[in-house]
Amino acid sequence: MNLVFDFGGVLFRWEPQAVLAHLLPHRAPTPEAARALVADVFQGYGGEWGEFDRGVVEPGALVERMARRTGIGEHELHGVIAGIPNELTPIAGSVALLHRLHGRGWPLFYLSNMPEPFAQHLERHHDFLALFRRGVFSSRVQLIKPERAIFDHAARDFAVDPAHTLFIDDHEANVEAARAAGWQALHFESPAQCEAALVARGLL
Repeated sequence: MNLVFDFGGVLFRWEPQAVLAHLLPHRAPTPEAARALVADVFQGYGGEWGEFDRGVVEPGALVERMARRTGIGEHELHGVIAGIPNELTPIAGSVALLHRLHGRGWPLFYLSNMPEPFAQHLERHHDFLALFRRGVFSSRVQLIKPERAIFDHAARDFAVDPAHTLFIDDHEANVEAARAAGWQALHFESPAQCEAALVARGLL
């Protein structure tokens, strides 16, 4: 079985409300304000942010467009983009699980929606990425999940049979898209839940 991991929310912490409350505290004084700010900035990972994930807009142009749309200052938005990589901290239980799977000899890959500056940061700072045989970052192929095309691209790039490949992601829409593309898929909720599901499949 080939195993393909998402990054944000699976191997790295991605808690948008907490991130923006930390980086723009004056704009997120309450949980309600933080939720509204998340919707405004990330647009459900569509809009400008989706294009950033896709690798078709540079940070400077992204900031200009977001500032016009939201009214948030450009210097504030530059601070958000600069600060997010350090907010993507490894989830210890998931990394331990990854090491165990590697120790069992399962082929490991990753498929992540990730802007190029963030991808470079993760590659520079996290040695455990060497456990993966290959990986696809959305910004480097100008495709994003949950589009069918990125799953087809990844299967070709990894040289794997989707029917014998398990994709692990925390977003149900991506899990459903993987299944529609012929992959096996697992909805990640926590390291313990994921481990139990892998044990049930005989992978651990």
